[in-house]
Amino acid sequence: MSEKQHKRPSHRGKVALLLTPALVLIGVIILYPLISGIVLSFKSDPVLNQQDGFFYPGGFVGFRNYGYWLTQSCPTGHGSVGCPPGTLANNFWPAFGNTLFFTLVTVLLETILGIGMALVMAKDFHGRGLLRAAVLVPWAIPTAITAKLWAFLFSEQGIVNSIFHAHVAWQTDPWAARFSIILADVWKTTPFMALLILAGLQMIPKDLYEAARMDGANAWQRFTRITLPLAKNSIIVAVLFRMLDALRMYDLPYIMVGSNPDSPTATLSQLVVAAIRQDHVNAASALSTLIFLLIFLIALCFVKSLGSKVAHQAEPVVAEEE
Repeated sequence: MSEKQHKRPSHRGKVALLLTPALVLIGVIILYPLISGIVLSFKSDPVLNQQDGFFYPGGFVGFRNYGYWLTQSCPTGHGSVGCPPGTLANNFWPAFGNTLFFTLVTVLLETILGIGMALVMAKDFHGRGLLRAAVLVPWAIPTAITAKLWAFLFSEQGIVNSIFHAHVAWQTDPWAARFSIILADVWKTTPFMALLILAGLQMIPKDLYEAARMDGANAWQRFTRITLPLAKNSIIVAVLFRMLDALRMYDLPYIMVGSNPDSPTATLSQLVVAAIRQDHVNAASALSTLIFLLIFLIALCFVKSLGSKVAHQAEPVVAEEE
């Protein structure tokens, strides 16, 4: 017993030594840009020196860059006032609403469709492997190509309007444009959800379904009392991953509708890129930090509210079925 206790410190030391390079690499790749972006968000934009013609880093301005987005406060010589029309800050709250709207609608639809697709792919039938490979094709296509494909379908003289003999302005009408983006995103990302949920379904013992059938449980009862409770962990992981990705949506609305920050489908990520293109790097850093905080808070609340429930519910369900 004493010899084992003696060996533990050396074993832990070896583990720490092996993990150190990976932790240092992660710190350099993730922590350094994150900290640098937060530091930049508290500084003003570089200042041009009229004497030598060089730009010099701006000084500390506190939360002014955050107020620029949250309260549309544009600094002037007499303090901060409301930003004039055409300023990027005026598009913050509409873009914030679009981002949340796209996230909620797409994740909900993709979860429902993903569960259905996973249930089909989990069954034993001839050609199951071919079906699984075919389902993953939309997810494997790069987002930019997907956006161009759907932009062609929803163009003014595109296939959609031709089939339905309609004249819908899919790129200018606010709700039509939002619908087209949601449809394209659901088409592309539902296979990703189905793949993650399928991994959870395959972990459920087949004996549970056989026992339920012998007890007279119908398909709906087997789904609600066996499949959903035991696959809830994988469903939560899939929803969380997809939600974090949807909050950073950029490619689809940018390519399908347009890059204009005041477009009806503009998202927060589009405002970040627009601010950088207008040389407002520090304001863009502040908005990036706000997006990071939004994603962190949503993920934290999601895990705290649902993760603990899953941990407490999974064991009783397994024990009951056994």
